Amino acid sequence: MTMRVPMISLNDSGGARIQEGVDALAGYGDIFQRNVLASGVIPQLSLIMGPCAGGAVYSPALQDWTFMVKNTSHMFITGPSVVKAVTNEDITQEQLGGATTHTTKSGVAHLALDNDIEALRAMRTLFDFLPLSNTDTPVPRQTTDSANRIEKSLNSIIPKENTASYNMKHIIDSIADDGEFFEMMPAYAKNIITGFARLDGQTVGIVANQPTEKAGCLDIDSSVKGARFVRFCDAFNIPLVTLVDVPGFLPGTQQEYDGIIRHGAKLLFAYAEATVPKVTVTTRKNYGGAYLVMSSKHLRGDLNYSWPSGELAVMGSKGAVEIIFKDSKDKAGEEKAYNDKFGNPMPPAQRGYIDDIIEPATTRARLISDLRFLKTKKQENPWRKHSTLPL
Repeated sequence: MTMRVPMISLNDSGGARIQEGVDALAGYGDIFQRNVLASGVIPQLSLIMGPCAGGAVYSPALQDWTFMVKNTSHMFITGPSVVKAVTNEDITQEQLGGATTHTTKSGVAHLALDNDIEALRAMRTLFDFLPLSNTDTPVPRQTTDSANRIEKSLNSIIPKENTASYNMKHIIDSIADDGEFFEMMPAYAKNIITGFARLDGQTVGIVANQPTEKAGCLDIDSSVKGARFVRFCDAFNIPLVTLVDVPGFLPGTQQEYDGIIRHGAKLLFAYAEATVPKVTVTTRKNYGGAYLVMSSKHLRGDLNYSWPSGELAVMGSKGAVEIIFKDSKDKAGEEKAYNDKFGNPMPPAQRGYIDDIIEPATTRARLISDLRFLKTKKQENPWRKHSTLPL
């Protein structure tokens, strides 16, 4: 903290030493307090390289990014023997708190690697994308990838059938320097993609909906995953590039009962609070509340674009017609009329909600030009002790 440099912790701990009594707990508390004070000041990165039990799990949980090693690292509050005694469940260490469990189900860890060496290499790769502290910016990397590169394959990547899926990662790879994209939490909440790339050598954080998973809908897990990533980027001066193809929030009783309203608000809050440069590109669908949440102009998006295939509206034509024209005998005609009016990016462009309709092939060049322009952006939020994020 004094030197304003990142901290990397290597964790291999059986938990508190019982024979030390409360002194062991005091030691943990001292560490946790420092983790909290360092949050948002220096990047805190954690590698789980063995058991991590009891109080030992909370320091990684308070840090920014946690990597685990498959089959050899474990995290849990209480081990399998205690679980057996209390709940009568028979479960292995790997099932209870292994790398697969925490990177696919709980979201506690953010990347699972095959062995210790791969975990250390991945941590070095992540480190290269980051600044030293919240008063720095990431160091640019030299690249031979032209800033004016035109990627013609993007002109045909959107399927003609608007319910057909496509892989958003292909777009990310096409616009990033040398196709390099370091994805965070790739196995958790796959309907949203988060990770780091470079554009013209400059680190950017990328958030994108993934149409191949749940049609790209936002749900509880994806909202929390996205919010965490956006807030990290904002804390450490990393510009945000958002690629949008979202039909809305995932409907259903379970989502409502589990608090989709509160959790969805976390992503909205994170984007609205962020003061780093924010550039957004709508590739296809951009409907309803999700349109607002995904770094819209209304949440202080600096530059918002749409491809010609963009559809920015309250909802899709079929659902809209069932509500507005429920008694109509010509549903097909009403759908066509609705599509003509809202199934294209012209209405939001006319209102200034998007800044331009761009050719997909020029997306990389446009993003780089904008990020160069936004380097001098200075924006501050009103003074406060801290926000009351809807946790």
